[in-house]
Amino acid sequence: MTTGRRIVVLTAQPGYAVRKGVVEIDRAIADLSWLVVVHSPRRPLGQLLRNQWRNLRRNGWRWLPHMAEDIRHRLSTRHNEPNQPGLPGSEFTLAALRARPNLRIIEVEDIHAADSLQAIREFEPDLGLSLAAPILRRPLFSIPKHGTINLHKGKVPDYRGMPPAFWELWNGESSVGCTVHRVDDGLDTGEVIRETSIDRQRFSTLRGLQHRLDEVGVDLMREAVQDILDGRLASLPQRSGGKTFRKPTLAQAAQLRRRLCSTQPRSRSGARNAAKEAYFGASLPCLRAGLRRLLPPRITVLLYHRVSDDARDNLTVGIEQFDRQMALLRARCEVLSIERVIECPVVPRTGAPLVAVTFDDGYLDNYLNAAPILQRHRIPAAFFISTGIVGTDRRFPHDVRRGNAPIPVMQWDHLRRMRDQGFTIGSHSVSHIDCAAEDETTVRHELAQSRADLERELGLERLLFAYPYGGRHNMTPARLELVKQAGFVGCLSAYGGSNVATVDRYNVLRRGIHWEFSDRAFLFECMGLR
Repeated sequence: MTTGRRIVVLTAQPGYAVRKGVVEIDRAIADLSWLVVVHSPRRPLGQLLRNQWRNLRRNGWRWLPHMAEDIRHRLSTRHNEPNQPGLPGSEFTLAALRARPNLRIIEVEDIHAADSLQAIREFEPDLGLSLAAPILRRPLFSIPKHGTINLHKGKVPDYRGMPPAFWELWNGESSVGCTVHRVDDGLDTGEVIRETSIDRQRFSTLRGLQHRLDEVGVDLMREAVQDILDGRLASLPQRSGGKTFRKPTLAQAAQLRRRLCSTQPRSRSGARNAAKEAYFGASLPCLRAGLRRLLPPRITVLLYHRVSDDARDNLTVGIEQFDRQMALLRARCEVLSIERVIECPVVPRTGAPLVAVTFDDGYLDNYLNAAPILQRHRIPAAFFISTGIVGTDRRFPHDVRRGNAPIPVMQWDHLRRMRDQGFTIGSHSVSHIDCAAEDETTVRHELAQSRADLERELGLERLLFAYPYGGRHNMTPARLELVKQAGFVGCLSAYGGSNVATVDRYNVLRRGIHWEFSDRAFLFECMGLR
């Protein structure tokens, strides 16, 4: 296993971001061998109790509901992991990581113990990566030939310590940083190898920024590893000064949440939404208890356009909100690909609501924000794009009418990566036309050209079409016949409703989702009941 260049990963928690980072580096750099060392100390009961007491004293009464919620979350997510290797993001699971032939994972009680150090020395690593690791000591981080580098999701030297993005938001910074630096005897004090920052958007939340930092960190660490192994390293000492932060108290976390909530827009009808929330809260337990089985079986296809924190409108959901929604889908629903939906002329009755996820238009935030979250939760999704707008400065007609500032769209390279990640790419015409309003010649051209674009750029053959605007009045029987003649195997609308009992593959109903959906309202939508 130890041929070629060798990398040791030092970690206390091989979570999703750590696993994705390892896989992406392994994809980008040939002939690597890996040893992942997981620091997993056994804590006796007495120590656990002392830790709980310290946390209770530090955080007060908030610690008890916090622990209860943590336990509930762990129990609710333990048994809902899909075991389907073809899903987007399935290569980043722990099982997939263990199965890589050039990688070995060992768990140790003490990463600094003599036997742990010996195992690392015997591996003879060229480079060490500190990813969500405990504080490392010199006898450990100095073993690799090129030393050890750390991924720190914060600006240095101003924001050493933890957690990512929290203290930047606390202090009202306009951006948050991400840094790869050498590990030395201090905490986040080593020479900087690579660094970048991401702007805080108008409606940014802590978790939304942390999601962005996870993705930026993967790219930054991959670039740093490539530079070091290729001998292109150019590191710079940190400037003097700075500050080291520690984990905030639950009171501080609650205060920051309140501050960030005050920046979010309010729903236009507070009283009406409160009544709806009360209804949803009373109805959902009954439906989950079995009343849903009394209804005809249905498939709900969700329609999104944008996942971003720079806007709150009826085409946009927030980054943190989208993450919560995909977690709810994975926990409470059976998620289908759009291909499986159109292959269901009769909807089966299942124990959980059947749901599929789709996107229209082709905004860049689909690639930057939506796709990584979909991969994290292993949710299949389809993206319907207007091929004449991809990779250009052209704007969607609805954005022009609304007076929106230019919104970046995806390039073809983004779509190629998404295709390779396991997502479905379909047609949304060439220039986002109204199929019912345009003449037959224009519609024929748009259908044929968009299909040719997707075949040429992405090598796709079995294609679906989602017609722009998506209303009943935006498609006619005659125009739908042109869709069939162009060779599309299905057509999706956007005027609401669920596909009850049967699915008409040339009129797949979809329900639009936007920022005003609470989690309960979202679950109702998934059940096809709103």
